[in-house]
Amino acid sequence: MKSLKKLSLLTLLAALMVFAAACGGGASTDKTEGKDKTTTPKTEEKKELSGSLSVSGSSAMQPLVAAAAEEFMNENPNVDIQVNAGGSGTGLSQVAEGSVQIGNSDVFAEEKEGIPADQLVDHKVAVVGMTAAVNPKVGIKDIKKADLIKVFTGKITNWKELGGKDQKIVLVNRPDSSGTRAIFNKFALDGATPAEGITEDSSNTVKKIINETDGAIGYLAFSYFTDDSVTPLAIDGIEPTEENVQSGKFPVWAYQHSYTKGEADGLAKAFLDYLMSDDIQNTLLKEQGYLPVTKMKVERDAKGNQKNL
Repeated sequence: MKSLKKLSLLTLLAALMVFAAACGGGASTDKTEGKDKTTTPKTEEKKELSGSLSVSGSSAMQPLVAAAAEEFMNENPNVDIQVNAGGSGTGLSQVAEGSVQIGNSDVFAEEKEGIPADQLVDHKVAVVGMTAAVNPKVGIKDIKKADLIKVFTGKITNWKELGGKDQKIVLVNRPDSSGTRAIFNKFALDGATPAEGITEDSSNTVKKIINETDGAIGYLAFSYFTDDSVTPLAIDGIEPTEENVQSGKFPVWAYQHSYTKGEADGLAKAFLDYLMSDDIQNTLLKEQGYLPVTKMKVERDAKGNQKNL
């Protein structure tokens, strides 16, 4: 009898153990299944861009924007971007009237007469730094801003007056329509009107003229100082470098603007965001001779007022 009871008890214990193991295994399986359900991420498909975009404006900006557009189209094969020059005024007029989606400009829209600047949104996509450039035989590497103004307005006519060689000063200017001239006149000459001189729009040609003409002085963007054929001038002891522009120490610089009519959206916004990406700002901009706007430590408004960021 005792043996029967003992056998019954063992059988009951074995049954309970099997039941407990089955329940435990079931709970473990449920937890695993629940974990899988909560940790499996949902894959969001990237929206494929398509359509066409028309861009016009600044001749100086055209190579940069065209190069960026080419890379953008390589990444987005269903997109077509047409980039035309024509000048800052043309770009601003066309974007204001709606015939293009983006208008590029060397200057603020507020500085151009007849442009409804209040209808446009400014996207600052790059910075250009520039300085006066002289023939290497002139014999100076630094100039006071006050003297630079006197040189370009014809009040100083010989380099010996500034400690240089006994050479007549030859001015190399840009056309009145030039955005480069507007920037240099505003920030290097404090708005003074230059005296008459040689007039040439192409920066490569300006550099060549300065190199081949004794006593010549003109002005160029930093990207053209790639050799010793011309001498870039420091102004008031401040060297014309990327770092000095970014910190606001060097005075002659300006934004490169891409304007939209109202807030950018759709393809225009996607392309402008691309222009502000690290790849473009840190690589393509420098290859094209511009400075990244994303690394500026100061900012300016349309009136030229500068403040720290």
